Amino acid sequence: MFVIRILFAGYAREWRCSHIVFKIQDHYLPLRLRDKEIDINKKYEELRGSVKSILNLVVVGHVDAGKSTLMGHLLYLKGIVAQRTMHKYEQESKKLGKQSFMSRGVTVDVAHRTFETSSKTISLLDAPGHRDFIPSMITGAARADVAILVVDASTGGFEAGFETGGQTREHAILTRSLGLSELAVAVNKLDSVDWSQERFKEIVTSLKHFLKTVGYRDSDVTYIPCSGLTGENLVEPPRDTALKNWYSGPTLLEAIDNLPVPERAINRPIRFCISDVYKGQGSSMCVGGRLETGYIQNGDRLMLMPQGDIATVKGIQAENLEPGYSFAGDHVTLNISGIDPTVLHVGDFLCDPQEPIPQTTRIQARIVVFNITVPIIKGSQFDFHYQSVNGMARVKKLVSQLHKSTGQIIKNRPRALVKNSSAVIELEFERPLCLEVYKNYKELGRFMLRNNGVTVAAGMVTQIN
Repeated sequence: MFVIRILFAGYAREWRCSHIVFKIQDHYLPLRLRDKEIDINKKYEELRGSVKSILNLVVVGHVDAGKSTLMGHLLYLKGIVAQRTMHKYEQESKKLGKQSFMSRGVTVDVAHRTFETSSKTISLLDAPGHRDFIPSMITGAARADVAILVVDASTGGFEAGFETGGQTREHAILTRSLGLSELAVAVNKLDSVDWSQERFKEIVTSLKHFLKTVGYRDSDVTYIPCSGLTGENLVEPPRDTALKNWYSGPTLLEAIDNLPVPERAINRPIRFCISDVYKGQGSSMCVGGRLETGYIQNGDRLMLMPQGDIATVKGIQAENLEPGYSFAGDHVTLNISGIDPTVLHVGDFLCDPQEPIPQTTRIQARIVVFNITVPIIKGSQFDFHYQSVNGMARVKKLVSQLHKSTGQIIKNRPRALVKNSSAVIELEFERPLCLEVYKNYKELGRFMLRNNGVTVAAGMVTQIN
């Protein structure tokens, strides 16, 4: 028998009962993720041990580089996109006077498709190339494991994307800053210059020098000459004599197959970042996103952060995956119940209720400043991009300036940060955000700062205040 004594506003009252249930914020505590613990490693081996590894791939590049044409044709050659659909696009493109037979409507169609290589199942994430859609590109890249950078080899095409105002440089910087250390470069439209080896070498030389400056090693980058329009060197080896005479490397599909699959953090607490919300059947809701860490199964009870509400998983769905289960790295849709639809937002997190993701309005971070024109000072405000979150951040304090190579402190409390510098700063948010420290969760410790449509800096969370 328990006795509960509560003192409130000078009055005391007692209750006697045989068991106690505390109710705080409309939730019964303590709340467990699942009623019965499982051996996650054993379950992973049981469900995934005999199937191909999943690799999340984002395709980036300048707006006119031909990303959607390239991947649309690859999907067509793999039998993912029907010939009838391709014919429809071709007819629409002719009416519009477009050169590419996949230049209309394919960007949306390609997004979130899956296809297989000899050893992997590829989850394809398409990213828009126009500078107005860089935030969407950041969201896509944050959910990927590796990237394809598509460049236009046509006369003047590479230069337009690579020089000032083009998105080739910014996309490469963003993919590396977001932790994508492996890159395949598709030198597209090389047929437009008669498969010129000199043009290919010229582009590769320019990119090699630039990619080294942003942190890519030569061994981490593969360059593939190809054509999204003709399909040359996408799935099958080159047939055009002009290309065969000097190229004997991998096809684009083989290059994708050679990209490594990162180790999945299936034993870490659950972190699921919501990137899509829509109404399900009945009273349930559906949330789409990537499971960054952990393992989810039907019946699990997850905490929605930063709100603190509890949702029950009623169903788990993903293309080419067994229903009812999800492991770190999977892009899935969760059917959830027991939660008010009005509290669900893109950028929220679902997590283990006993180990929820921290929320804060202030962090300390190490940043690398890009080629900016206006120095960063105390009080500077930026758009803060993190996973699917986009909010306002203000520089609360410039803690120290660091040597870019060694990381050693070269100046405490600098007055300003100029281009190509490295520093430790404090950021303050206008509303609470869910974040993790980089050393604890590499998947969730990176962010971007942007201002007036330009990416200003990339950073890693070092401390949550």
